[in-house]
Amino acid sequence: GKNATQVETSILSSTCTMLARLFTLALALGAALAFQPAARPMRAAVRMSAAKDTAAATAAAALVLAGAAPAFAAGDIGNGATVFSANCAACHAGGNNVIQAEKTLRKDALVSYLSGGFKEESIVYQVTNGKNAMPAFGGRLSDEEIDDVASYVYDQANGAKWD
Repeated sequence: GKNATQVETSILSSTCTMLARLFTLALALGAALAFQPAARPMRAAVRMSAAKDTAAATAAAALVLAGAAPAFAAGDIGNGATVFSANCAACHAGGNNVIQAEKTLRKDALVSYLSGGFKEESIVYQVTNGKNAMPAFGGRLSDEEIDDVASYVYDQANGAKWD
């Protein structure tokens, strides 16, 4: 049978997947509504779950206590493009940002807004942990998928390849 940790991990994974799907649906609806005339600008609000916050805090504490920084390996850009299309393009198609228009995935914006500077490790951190309106994908994507999508985003931005 499953132990308590496996059950908690399974429940957390299912909850994260459900929240990610609801968020994606809300973003799609919000994008559709953005093209309708509005009396005043709309802002998207995102609430992070206590379970997700606890999981992130536990992982961060484990790294601090171990005295280790997460290992970074360059990802597969081709697979990163596939991961991006399936998970990121709803908000970031063509390197844009449908929630906060100025925070694109172009190099100049990433240099200005990305915590830790313009490097793949900083992209990995933000994709894993989220920031502001961007949800954390650490519970939804594998470490390898996150490395791959970070390599793809970095390559697109660094080479001015976004359409």
